[in-house]
Amino acid sequence: MSASVLIADDHPLTRSALSALLGQHGFDVVGEAGDGRAAVDEARRLQPDLVLLDLSMPQVDGLQALPQLREAAPRCEVVVLTASGTEENLLAAIRGGAAGYLLKTEPPDKLIAFLHGVSRGEAALSGSVARRLLETVREGGHGGVPDSVASQLSAREVEVLLLLDEHLSTEEIALRLFISEHTVRSHVKSLLRKLGVSSRREACELLTVARR
Repeated sequence: MSASVLIADDHPLTRSALSALLGQHGFDVVGEAGDGRAAVDEARRLQPDLVLLDLSMPQVDGLQALPQLREAAPRCEVVVLTASGTEENLLAAIRGGAAGYLLKTEPPDKLIAFLHGVSRGEAALSGSVARRLLETVREGGHGGVPDSVASQLSAREVEVLLLLDEHLSTEEIALRLFISEHTVRSHVKSLLRKLGVSSRREACELLTVARR
């Protein structure tokens, strides 16, 4: 079954091009919106699997719309697609619950691959954005996760690990990050495999040792 997508961008030509591209690669574009307010309304009505969200939009911009989208369609994943790769916007989007942050300079094939990954519960970050986030993590932007740990994980997995370290349950992590419990379990399984441990407790112990 193909993933349903809502495209939110204030440029009609961009929406049209994205709709055609996604339709050619197995996605079902169920709606479009030209501003953040309309995006929230459409997300509430359509309950899509994915929302492809521009940041620079009239009335309500993408960052303002993000938490509203998560509330309007709790089971959807929001992927930011923007021309802005600033650290401020990147961190604000991730903290707002975005499952991905992609730049509009991404080649079409990479964009499609990223979106398929998000549909499987993975995070999606453009290369330059991922490097910038990793630098922030190294500097303590995510609670001082050491590079020896952070470099092995995706941005979302770092967030999940930190919440595990706060002794949050799967349900509590899902609520905090505005993602499904199934997606949380997928991230936990992935980070345990990458860190070479078999339990959440062991992952937290590894993090504690790495911080020393």
